[in-house]
Amino acid sequence: MARGYTPRPMRFGFLLKRGKTEARELAIELGRVLRDRGDRSFVLEEDQEALLQATRVDESRLGESIDVLAVLGGDGTFLYGSGLVSDFGVPLFGINLGSMGFMTRYQRGEAADALLDVCRGRVPIDERMRLSITVRTASGSVVESRNAVNDAVISQLAMARLLELKGSLDGETITTYKADGLILATPIGSTAYSLSAGGPILSPDLEAIVITPICPHTLTNRPLVVRADSRVTVENVSAGDAQLTIDGQWGRPLCAGQSIDVRKTEKPLRVFRGHGSFFQVLHEKLSWGERQG
Repeated sequence: MARGYTPRPMRFGFLLKRGKTEARELAIELGRVLRDRGDRSFVLEEDQEALLQATRVDESRLGESIDVLAVLGGDGTFLYGSGLVSDFGVPLFGINLGSMGFMTRYQRGEAADALLDVCRGRVPIDERMRLSITVRTASGSVVESRNAVNDAVISQLAMARLLELKGSLDGETITTYKADGLILATPIGSTAYSLSAGGPILSPDLEAIVITPICPHTLTNRPLVVRADSRVTVENVSAGDAQLTIDGQWGRPLCAGQSIDVRKTEKPLRVFRGHGSFFQVLHEKLSWGERQG
């Protein structure tokens, strides 16, 4: 280190699970740890009351204002936070206060020590693939775009009516799925909704896109895994509208004739590595390989 060099304080953002008293209590504890080190804390307006000494920042500016985002909650809060900061390359530090905790890998009892390890550069950062989803009109014009950590799901609206979804890979037709819907998932998302629909489990360090039909009418329509640098297009060729949902956090109608383009994003999700291997997490969270009954 050069003589006279003083590292600048680290900037931590805090995202708290809504309505969770435990998250507020933990935020106060961790905020005190950072304040004692001379680091800075940032919160969204709705969390300002929990950390009165923190700087309030708008959602749109959170990613550019911080070095690390501490997520105090469950996987839903983690997914929400990733949408706010991943485009800025900000790594996420997840503390599990939810029911599953597949993405939030640290427990409350170890949070303070783990936070100090992050500050000291002792925790590796893993990079995980995300998806870019672009909605297009029948003429090809862009309606809007969103990014996903887990998946993009096309499903039925209120009526339980079979959908017809034409899938293409780099311009070549795969098939027209007649099903209740279709899931396009990342390797991380392979253990979420896609797994429940019969899709394969992918190691999270892979880069690939999983295409999983939901209750397909044709038994030969099986899950498909394609290269991450592919362009997957799904067109709603049904008579009526469908529903597009991203990471269970955002949704919009996918009208008849509209389509989505799905690609790998340029910037990945960056997350601090937790304890245990991927397969240990499967054992713990999904009872992987255990006999039931």
